[in-house]
Order: sequence, then C-alpha cells, then structure tokens
Amino acid sequence: MKSPFGKRSWFLAAVAQSALIAMAGCHSYHIETTVENRTGAPIQLLEVDYPSASFGADSLAANAVFHYRIQLRGSGPLKVLYTASDGSPVQRQIQIDGPVVAERQEGSLQIVLLPAGKADFHPELTPAP
Repeated sequence: MKSPFGKRSWFLAAVAQSALIAMAGCHSYHIETTVENRTGAPIQLLEVDYPSASFGADSLAANAVFHYRIQLRGSGPLKVLYTASDGSPVQRQIQIDGPVVAERQEGSLQIVLLPAGKADFHPELTPAP
C-alpha cells in the first residue's frame, strides 16, 4: 500500500524533527550582572563595557543596586566608567579595569563601586573555554 503523504512528506518531517532537536540543543550563555554603588554618593553616567557591547544607567543613587543580564561575544577586559561628585561642583571621570571575560562564560558578576574611584569585582563564572 502506498502512503498518501509520499516521500516528500517524510523528508519534510525528518527535516522538521532535525531542526527541533538542533534548537533544543542550543544553549544561550548569560551573565547576571549587579552593580552596587557603595561610593557614599550618587554617581552619574554609569557605563559597563564588556567585549562587543556595554550597558549603563544615567544615574545610580548612593547604596542603589543596578541589575543587568549580558551575553558575551568575544573575549576581553571588563571596564567600568562613571562620573563622581564629592559634593563640590567639580566632577571626576572614573575608569576602573575589571576582570577579563570570555565568550561562552556564564554565571554572575557583582561589581561593587567603592569610594576613591575603586571597585571590587566578584565573578562567579564558568571557566573560560
């Protein structure tokens, strides 16, 4: 007895099944990032640069926390930039180099901004491939 669907339908079903299996095997690597402002004062123009992209906020109040989820493309150092004010009209541009991160890493990264233009980085990431 001949199938009413023919060879073409079997081929399309096989292609569709292969595509579903391939999509199920895909994994998206993300890093949950948290920036904490422990400088003792509000900061302006927060920017976190990482390989191939960046994120930030216009301002971050003292003791505030900012969450962002990143996906790495490539490898390289992380960098934090922001504008600090010590209460006077003079503002300082702060730039802090962070750890080197690599594509396919995942986990979490806590960045704690400290007084005097310093920062602590607490990465909990899978090893770089």
